[in-house]
Amino acid sequence: MTEFAETARAATLALRELFPPTPLQRNLYLSDRFGADIWLKREDLSPVRSYKLRGAFNAMRKLRAIDPGATRFVCASAGNHAQGVAFVCAHFGVTGRIYMPVTTPEQKILKTKTFGGLRSRSS
Repeated sequence: MTEFAETARAATLALRELFPPTPLQRNLYLSDRFGADIWLKREDLSPVRSYKLRGAFNAMRKLRAIDPGATRFVCASAGNHAQGVAFVCAHFGVTGRIYMPVTTPEQKILKTKTFGGLRSRSS
């Protein structure tokens, strides 16, 4: 097994702390339209309904492995990444400061707050 494959497998196993695997689902419409066998990864079934949770978790997990005392994290995002960071901060029991543009829809702000994210709106 290559180093990349081992790293990917380890990241996948670590993600199971957060949520079960999201399924693949064959999309009949797209498959028929393009004459191909098209499958979609159902990230909408993850806790934050986005693949951004995966990146936030892996980045924070790696940083905490280097510095286990790291307890404060910051990000700037208009929504999906912000939600992922807030969710992962709650998982690790650390503090997150999330900056969102003033144009961010209120629904995204409320969802980020639900996951425990703090936010400051910036222009």
